[in-house]
Amino acid sequence: MANPMARSFLQAVASEEVASPLRVVQMEGLTVLKIIKHCKEFSPSLVTGQLLGLDVGSVLEVTNCFPFPIREEDEEIEADGANYQLEMMRCLREVNVDNNTVGWYQSTLLGSFQTAELIETFMNYQENIRRCVCIIYDPSKSNQGVLALKALKLSDSFMELYRSNNFTGEKLREKKLAWVDIFEEIPIKVSNSALISAFMTELEPESPVSQCDYDRLNLSTAPYMERNLEFLIECMEDLLSEQNKFQYYYRNLSRQQAQQQAWLQKRRQENVARKAAGEEPLPEEDPSNPIFKPIPEPSRLDSYLITNQVANYCNQINGVAGQSFSRLYLMKALHDN
Repeated sequence: MANPMARSFLQAVASEEVASPLRVVQMEGLTVLKIIKHCKEFSPSLVTGQLLGLDVGSVLEVTNCFPFPIREEDEEIEADGANYQLEMMRCLREVNVDNNTVGWYQSTLLGSFQTAELIETFMNYQENIRRCVCIIYDPSKSNQGVLALKALKLSDSFMELYRSNNFTGEKLREKKLAWVDIFEEIPIKVSNSALISAFMTELEPESPVSQCDYDRLNLSTAPYMERNLEFLIECMEDLLSEQNKFQYYYRNLSRQQAQQQAWLQKRRQENVARKAAGEEPLPEEDPSNPIFKPIPEPSRLDSYLITNQVANYCNQINGVAGQSFSRLYLMKALHDN
């Protein structure tokens, strides 16, 4: 008779192999404040830091974080940065604080974070961590009265394609991967302990209106809109240059195909003459001929990232413009009354 304990253990191991999808990122309120403080202190410079916590089922708990030091370009960034991370995690472990790496956070300027460097960092983390996220904080957008905090991860289909380093049009159509399928945004849930919640309730003022509420009524959105439009124009120019690369590639491909057809037709005529003379026909393909050398297709990764960035700027402009019109109509109604 089989041991029921052995069966349950094997079932548990089998269930652990199938990881549940990540549903939510649960962040401690103190960790969120640390990230905001670090990013705002060095704004508009971009900063990064480490996220620490636990991976529990479908929830990724972020319980602590620490910033990475800002170093000059001529210093040994990689070696010093790795030593700094190890030393910080060793110190946290000695004081019995969560020291499991679950990702990193970084600041951004007007949402310009969708770059090839971000993808490379994700892939480097994925080599050692099964599931990790990147927390993006935008101080410039937060100045408009909105907490611009989002958690991102790479989609599984994109990571599989990135490992093969094959971003041709045929492969993308085969995988049915569109430009919106690169990143996945995970909902963020901010949690506090009961003691901290009670303390914050005691500190809450009697007035229901806070400074953040006044910031939402600010009518001056011109600088924010101008910067978004400037970045959008730059992205459109980059997208145009990427399209020119593909047009150049397809022109060369059409020219090569025409040369191949002309060469093949000429070779067939030669073979007809050789057969008539009783000679062996020549092969209809010559690998040594340059016209049969395949032209490498440009990668579509950059165009996908630029398209993502363009969509992000358009959404930001649309959101700010809609809020601005609402404020102006509100002020007009108050002025008329």
